[in-house]
Amino acid sequence: MKLTRKLVLARAKASDLESVKKLNCWCISIFVEIPNIEVLTLSANQISSLEHISSCQHLSELYLRRNSIPSLSELKHLQQLSRLKVLWLAENPCCDAEPHRYRMTVIRNLPGLHKLDNQGEPIHQSLEDNTAVMLVKSEYHLQQKYDQMHHILYYM
Repeated sequence: MKLTRKLVLARAKASDLESVKKLNCWCISIFVEIPNIEVLTLSANQISSLEHISSCQHLSELYLRRNSIPSLSELKHLQQLSRLKVLWLAENPCCDAEPHRYRMTVIRNLPGLHKLDNQGEPIHQSLEDNTAVMLVKSEYHLQQKYDQMHHILYYM
């Protein structure tokens, strides 16, 4: 079934597309015409591209779990959505990578998010923890280089 203007208005109980604020649906090409949508539930569909969502500038919550999104490069279509605070992307092919790496990639691409994949941990805590781990690793590698140089100079 194709998602039409008439069907959207009926499902959202709205008089025009601009007044639609919340919609649970399965086809996303119509979102170009619904710029004021705030909450989208698109879980458990065969969605593979997020291109049509990029015009939804009022979007604050986006539920996309269990779809067919192949790559985290699709996040580029969400980067201009400054009001987006909640994203549920789990159970997509793009999430099959190393979980921590996946989470960090999403956070870096969408820094305004408050909640990712319905996890209770504050999203910025993940970023801070990752930064701390990277700093410790860098410090460790620097210390190793220093020790090597010291050893070479000492035994010359």
